Amino acid sequence: MEIIRPSADLRNRYGEISRICRETRKPVYITVNGRGDTVILGLTEYEQMKSELELLRILAESEEDLAQGRIA
Repeated sequence: MEIIRPSADLRNRYGEISRICRETRKPVYITVNGRGDTVILGLTEYEQMKSELELLRILAESEEDLAQGRIA
């Protein structure tokens, strides 16, 4: 289930949004005029996502090296 909040909540209820991110470990989607605008993510999840993307980048480069015969 997605957590969706209006942009006014950033100003008026930031502490609550921050708590939701930390406790649920899920992103909070922020809307402006009813349309998706921003996603807020807890720091732990953000750092994990960055690490996973870096690992995927390294794996893709390694697969390319193997395919091109650059690794014995």
